[in-house]
Amino acid sequence: MFALAVIVTLLVLLFVVWPRIRLRQVLAKAFPSNYAKILRRNLPQYRYMPTDLQLQLKKRIKQFLHEKTFVGCDGLNVTDEMRVTIAGKACLLLLNRDAEVYPDLTHILLYPGAFVAQRREVQSGGVVTHTNQGLSGESWSDGRVVLGWDQVLANDLDQPHGHDLVLHEFAHQLDSQTGSTNGAPLLKSADAYQIWSKVMTHEFEQLQADMEQGFQTIIDPYGATNPAEFFAVTTEAYFRRADALAQYHPALYQQLYTFYRVDPRDWR
Repeated sequence: MFALAVIVTLLVLLFVVWPRIRLRQVLAKAFPSNYAKILRRNLPQYRYMPTDLQLQLKKRIKQFLHEKTFVGCDGLNVTDEMRVTIAGKACLLLLNRDAEVYPDLTHILLYPGAFVAQRREVQSGGVVTHTNQGLSGESWSDGRVVLGWDQVLANDLDQPHGHDLVLHEFAHQLDSQTGSTNGAPLLKSADAYQIWSKVMTHEFEQLQADMEQGFQTIIDPYGATNPAEFFAVTTEAYFRRADALAQYHPALYQQLYTFYRVDPRDWR
């Protein structure tokens, strides 16, 4: 019994106590000055945030970089600029929220550009086909996010729908924390889900109707694919085209504000 107690104690120290101590040590360290330069260069919102949000973001980034493993693919050498840029964008979604730093995520697979993903489809009659699809990013439910670096740097705010690959894929990560990637992330109450469902369903169906009629939209048409993609593309628009989204979709904007708890319109 004594030996068993010793083993249990050692396991608790190794897998529970020590990781917490190590994280506290990491968070206590100063944020490297070269990291701050990367944020100012590659994260447009950072320069205009109030000091308290900048400090929050830096703390989240330090934890993200400590806990997540970056893997370079197709010969890519992962640099601090890549790691900090991706961590900064991902942690934008966590500001002012009592949320863990993507607890189910362990690895970010980073390609130089678009990558090929294999697809398996079952056709009518049970025929199985295998296809290859070129992608710039993907969020998986097994603890991995896959990104193409060239698209991570695509920060052109004049793009018609405010595309941001990292915001898109990490919105999927938030969505999947409920156990199902369905366009409804973790909310506070049953009432919150009812309001969310009403607003999001209306906006999603309106986007589909606009697409059928050939109308131009603030929201990326890809969001009409399904509710999960709708949440991801509206998250992009919320952080990249806040003024336009608030003007043309005020109810949708309010729901995203209630969830994300920051207002990007303040970051002038």
